Amino acid sequence: MTGQSSSKNEALGSQMHALARRLFPICRSITGDGVRQTLSILREHLPTLEITEVPSGTKVFDWTIPDEWNLREAWISGPDGRKIVDTATNNLHVVSYSVPVRRRLSLDELQRHLHSKPELPDAIPYVTSYYSRNWGFCLSQRQRDALLPGDYEVCIDASLTSGSLTYGEFRLPGTRDKEILLSTYVCHPSMANNELSGPIVATFIAKWLMSLQRRGFGYRLVFVPETIGTLAFLSRSLDELKRQVAAGFVLTCIGDERAYSYLASRRGNTLADRAARHSLKHLVGSFNTYDYLDRASDERQYGFPTVDLPVCSLMRSKYGTYPEYHTSLDNLDLVTPLGLEGGFRIVKHAIECLEANQTYRATTVGEPQLGRYGLYPSLGGAQASEQVRVMLNLLAYSDGEIDLLAIADLIARPLPSLLPAVRKLVSAGLLAPSDGHTER
Repeated sequence: MTGQSSSKNEALGSQMHALARRLFPICRSITGDGVRQTLSILREHLPTLEITEVPSGTKVFDWTIPDEWNLREAWISGPDGRKIVDTATNNLHVVSYSVPVRRRLSLDELQRHLHSKPELPDAIPYVTSYYSRNWGFCLSQRQRDALLPGDYEVCIDASLTSGSLTYGEFRLPGTRDKEILLSTYVCHPSMANNELSGPIVATFIAKWLMSLQRRGFGYRLVFVPETIGTLAFLSRSLDELKRQVAAGFVLTCIGDERAYSYLASRRGNTLADRAARHSLKHLVGSFNTYDYLDRASDERQYGFPTVDLPVCSLMRSKYGTYPEYHTSLDNLDLVTPLGLEGGFRIVKHAIECLEANQTYRATTVGEPQLGRYGLYPSLGGAQASEQVRVMLNLLAYSDGEIDLLAIADLIARPLPSLLPAVRKLVSAGLLAPSDGHTER
């Protein structure tokens, strides 16, 4: 990596982390003004981001959009009148979707509504109660152990009324009638890897895509509340998605520096799976691979048999595998500029592979004499021999059925590195596109 490209990558990572810092304090859930505020900020970067509101009570397949939840404040004050926990300090302190409550109760009664993690004594856990009417508070085990006998006052000032679920959709046209789907979610409160990293990487991928002079595929990026938001999106777009999506990626937990991870689609061999594995192998080498049996994010919805879209997941440390997951320790120290830039780079490379991927057929009967076409170096050497080997390997496998991504895997070369040789062979008339698309 040159000094100039390194500096450019550092600047990109810093811009992404700055957006994370701006979004981090917002109290998000599967519905409510926190989602709207988040999408409004993302729209500053993506002006054509379309916002959709799906009313409470709407059936989305086997699910129903719940009432909308908005939190104003939530706190506990102790026997001495001092506040022990307060969502003004950290919005993880309240169980998401808690019903309104204002009462005094004993410590024994309060304990039944408290959540902590003994194995992480300084962490505030993230707890939800979306589909059952309940209330509660989350605090560190250290805070909980310090509670004294006596009466406590609790306040959850929240509304839970008919409203709507909100999601965002950003689309860019391409020259083909097929598209690439990128999906991420915007329903988590103040946690950075899960889940600010996904929306931030998706936003900057969209900005990069907008900067391209030419796009073969169309692109659809969706920012949805997890599960219920994805189902709402699918309920409105499934027929179109089935016709148009050539490959898709769920982007989640993609901002730390510890690992790179890939979770397969249900079929495991889709174009998305192949591009993800290829990019990870050639960009980072070592990465964690997870089977579809390990699914727990929105790949569940995209891969369900009656949906069956070619979508896999790209991550850094997979959700549920790192100790800070679903706690206040998943913060802006865990997610770094370098981590976000690395996540961006993997997604970008996978898209570049998809854009460049084509199927070619060799045009000569038997191997061509490269020298006749000015393609055989006049001087030998290791570099010249390697260039010839790449061209001959491309010709050897270009039977009109094996695509460039498969050939790149067969000859253990990153797909983008093959493109100069492809262009030379096409220009010489020795390769011809077999899928109706001209080489880009």
